[in-house]
Amino acid sequence: MHLTPALLTAAAGFGTGLSLIVAIGAQNAFVLRQGIARRHVLPVVVLCAVSDAVLIAVGISGIGAVLAHAPAAITVIRWAGAAFLVSYAVLAARRALRPGTLDATQEIGSATLATSILTCLALTWLNPHVYLDTVLMLGSVANNQGDSGRWLFGLGAATASVFWFLALGYGAQFLHRVFARPGAWRVLDAGIAALMLTLGITLVAS
Repeated sequence: MHLTPALLTAAAGFGTGLSLIVAIGAQNAFVLRQGIARRHVLPVVVLCAVSDAVLIAVGISGIGAVLAHAPAAITVIRWAGAAFLVSYAVLAARRALRPGTLDATQEIGSATLATSILTCLALTWLNPHVYLDTVLMLGSVANNQGDSGRWLFGLGAATASVFWFLALGYGAQFLHRVFARPGAWRVLDAGIAALMLTLGITLVAS
């Protein structure tokens, strides 16, 4: 099958976007946990995908170049993100140390939709790597595709976000039977706590 230049550009955007999104991070860990618990999965997936689309559009529109010359903004985001990640790590560690809170059937309704959305927003928008990877890096690559190609590239990248978060959020539900045991939740939350703490320390150190 012969691919047109437009499809090739969109495919390049899809591949580039997917390569940046798949990396293990705070946002992916949160979506994974929500998926396993079968808790507010669709709103969280939609929020993540829409946020990525907005950030990609911001980068393509040229705001990424402006942000590159505003290191103070990145510094504020970095410290705020680090504080939130460390706080989230403490909460995850507490869940891991309290097996009574780890029953899978309790996990489904243990947090409100508003709490899940606010947590997802914080993990997405208080993460400096989101701006560096999505706005600056992906935006720069997209703008090298020309006036018309950059938006096709961005469309491909946004499509990759939708694909990945749907796969992660709903694919995680197949692990629900494994996580019917409190011990499995303990291991997952301990891993999330370690990941969040590491990311928080890394943000401060960088």
